[in-house]
Amino acid sequence: MICDMKKASPAAKRYIARFAPAMAAYVGVLFASIWWIRHQDPHGPLLWLLAIAPALPIIAVIAIMGLYVVEETDEFQRSILVQSMLWGIGITLAGCTAWGFLENVELVAHLPLYMVFPIFCAAMGLARPLVSLRYR
Repeated sequence: MICDMKKASPAAKRYIARFAPAMAAYVGVLFASIWWIRHQDPHGPLLWLLAIAPALPIIAVIAIMGLYVVEETDEFQRSILVQSMLWGIGITLAGCTAWGFLENVELVAHLPLYMVFPIFCAAMGLARPLVSLRYR
């Protein structure tokens, strides 16, 4: 989302300051929960807690992305971001819908739902330079 921190808006700087720790927490929680599940064989509520734990930092990242959209005062940058997000959402929804129908008749492998957010982020990231090209 942000390339040059020297030129970044205050909202973009806050976004990075929030995003980086949330992603670090995600990596830490993900590795810890996988390790615990593989080596400690938890059951019951602990297994539920360990299984859901990596989703919590990702939910925080989604909220952080939303805060950035709300806090960005540069209307042009916000417009590019929102258009990129819309393309990302559209590509993700279309792709996951098509994949689901293919999966339903066993033509493709199962796609775990936790992959939907990374797919959205990749689609949004690929859309952003294309959206920006429109304004050159």
